[in-house]
Amino acid sequence: MFRKTDKENMERWLIAGLGNPGPQYSRTWHNAGYMCIEILSQRHKIPVDRIKFKGLYGQGTIGNSRVILLKPATFMNSSGESIREAAAFYKIPHNRILVIFDDIDIRFGSIRIRKSGSPGTHNGMKSVIEHLGTEGFPRVRIGIGPAPEHHDLASFVLSEVSEDRKEGLYDSLVKACDSIEEIVSNA
Repeated sequence: MFRKTDKENMERWLIAGLGNPGPQYSRTWHNAGYMCIEILSQRHKIPVDRIKFKGLYGQGTIGNSRVILLKPATFMNSSGESIREAAAFYKIPHNRILVIFDDIDIRFGSIRIRKSGSPGTHNGMKSVIEHLGTEGFPRVRIGIGPAPEHHDLASFVLSEVSEDRKEGLYDSLVKACDSIEEIVSNA
């Protein structure tokens, strides 16, 4: 059986979009990471339909880089379990694990890209940091904030994106995907 060398594994990227599995969550604010993976999947013809690593994943290329697209199915607050398993299996270093997630602390319509950092108020990122044992991995944060005054944080992020915000969210997702493509293509 053909076995990849460590050098070949080092060249691979793990791109994980955070979210919650199930149709009741599919178009909620908290699933912006999943939505981004869906766009990348369509753009690059990488089906994300294999079950392993406590999630759904697919393999392909973006530019000249080999990638694994991952949607953890562990629910948001345990996302790190899935990402840790995939990264360990493929021997992917932390600087090649790119995590995409919604961020209530960033203004709606904005994205932020960081090489590392704290999880802030995001429980999914707390799990990823805990399971990887480091804050030193890149991330793309998709702004969904601030929460409306009449919602608590949990009910807002788990609510469906309103009609008047869908186009703006889609524009943010496209910007995030464009940035991800540039990151992995120029690494």
